[in-house]
Amino acid sequence: MSNIVTQAMIWNEYGARLNTQDLATLLKRSTGTIRNQLSAGTFPIKTYVEGGERWASYQDVADYLDSKQAQAA
Repeated sequence: MSNIVTQAMIWNEYGARLNTQDLATLLKRSTGTIRNQLSAGTFPIKTYVEGGERWASYQDVADYLDSKQAQAA
């Protein structure tokens, strides 16, 4: 479960869900890299498609970021 502060920071910047461009900006990766990982099934954050666009929940993104921080500690 992610830290409430991480969730709040993501919510304030991006809202309840992030599209591929938002994910690229936040994770400092290119959109092409993210699309390749999504196609290969290796992207580490759960996503879904709605309205022809791919989205990730801010909570899932926060969980991912906090898990990476825990690994580094």
